Amino acid sequence: MNYGFAINTRTCIGCHACSTACKSENQVPVSVNRTWVKYTETGTFPDAKRHFQVTRCNHCANPPCVRSCPTSAMYQREDGIVEFNSDHCIGCKACIQACPYDAIYIDPESNTAAKCHFCAHRLDVGLEPACVVVCPEQAIVAGDLDDPTSNIAKLIATESVTVRKPEQGTAPNLFYIDGNEVGLHPSLLSKDNDQFMWGDKTKSHGSKDAAPRGASTQGLPADGPIQMGGRTAGHMVQVGYNAQHRTYWHWPIPAYIVTKAMAAGIILLLGLCSITDSTPEVTPSTWFAAGGLSVLMMLITSALLIYDLDRPERFLFLFIRPQWRSWVARAAWILAGFSVTSAVWWAWESGPVFGLWSSPSQVIRGLLAAVTLPLAAMTGTYTAFLFAQAEGRDMWQSQATPVHMAIQTLYLGSVGVLVTHIVSPLSEPLWTGAMQATQLGLVLSLVLIFGGEFATPRASEVAAQAVREVKRGHYRHHFWIGGILFGHIIALLCSVVPLPMASYATALFAVIGVFFYEMAYVMAPQRIPNS
Repeated sequence: MNYGFAINTRTCIGCHACSTACKSENQVPVSVNRTWVKYTETGTFPDAKRHFQVTRCNHCANPPCVRSCPTSAMYQREDGIVEFNSDHCIGCKACIQACPYDAIYIDPESNTAAKCHFCAHRLDVGLEPACVVVCPEQAIVAGDLDDPTSNIAKLIATESVTVRKPEQGTAPNLFYIDGNEVGLHPSLLSKDNDQFMWGDKTKSHGSKDAAPRGASTQGLPADGPIQMGGRTAGHMVQVGYNAQHRTYWHWPIPAYIVTKAMAAGIILLLGLCSITDSTPEVTPSTWFAAGGLSVLMMLITSALLIYDLDRPERFLFLFIRPQWRSWVARAAWILAGFSVTSAVWWAWESGPVFGLWSSPSQVIRGLLAAVTLPLAAMTGTYTAFLFAQAEGRDMWQSQATPVHMAIQTLYLGSVGVLVTHIVSPLSEPLWTGAMQATQLGLVLSLVLIFGGEFATPRASEVAAQAVREVKRGHYRHHFWIGGILFGHIIALLCSVVPLPMASYATALFAVIGVFFYEMAYVMAPQRIPNS
């Protein structure tokens, strides 16, 4: 058994009966939708046409939202329906980022993820989904795709059907009969498509004066194809009605990338120097100061991640009911392991500062290094794999991201060690080594940004749009001024000045640069519509 939907766009009249029935049946709050009807308009007056598209969860055969959910709150039933259990949801929003169709939202009343669930409670008692029952044109057909005698199987066998974003490999079970390309592929529309059926004009398209109230000029040259009484009488491609979707990941994500990278980088630098004879010696006081900064950064990292959850009181679900395919669940265990082992190592190496023992045992140091250093490396880079699991954001599917995060870990850890010179003077070899690592990391980061992350062609138009959003769009100032100018160029210039104050400035600008770079990297793909 494999349930699916077929939407006949030839007969859909855009009445919103399905949307209303869905809200009533499932008690969906105002401001969010499990089912909505998207209107798109094409052509030029008087040959314009409006297209209707019922939009919802695609109940994919290969659902990325299920893989990304860290607590199995999002799961797939044996009959193919992608269902959710709000009692297990921690509100991490990973499923939202994984969905290529904008089908999942955070319920404003329960603060948990929710979406169309095929009215599974009705199916289980022999009833059809509410949207199917109320459709006046029978434009929505639901049934078992594996049953050749079912209406939906017959429709799909006899009609030419399309699905949304087949290139994502999700194998969606929502099929459109005579689907319109503009509705199916939101990337065909401008990212600035802010003109809707009852919207006012907010900016001019190349002319000095804004268009008159009520005019619709999206996709037109500045003067429009036809003018009637000062109003635009036609258009080329326009969204008339759609459900808008929030941006769910904000500043806590780039902030935690900075703090965890610094924490991991500090331990990597101190640990490698401590276990290698040919590297600068790390004194107990340096371990106490720099290792303490690492522990503090991990505490801030944990606070940021818990703060970002919409159900923070449930964060322990990551440990008592983990879903191991999810990188969110894996990350929780990596961070927990690194936090514990790095804190133990820090306490052990700092013992002589308090006179607890004369010098740490090399055997214990070696054991701690064998466990902690791999966890530190994973802590610095795992977010790249978490981003890659977010299949709804194509720009994050970059093979250069793990390498870039490793480089960020290198130089953020180095500047973290440098700033502790304020409270615990570093040996000259350690100072020099940390500064050289900082300079190397900044140079490598620049090379990777312009030679990999934002230089190579992208596999999809959605990813290319997000890159343009970073380099020339809404987040261009975050990228060029914060990330490149302050975070790399000025940081490098400060690093060549042989004064302690210059190294502190290097640290400050490097931290600012990573934050603003990651802010652009995290936010820009979320501005590109998936529906």
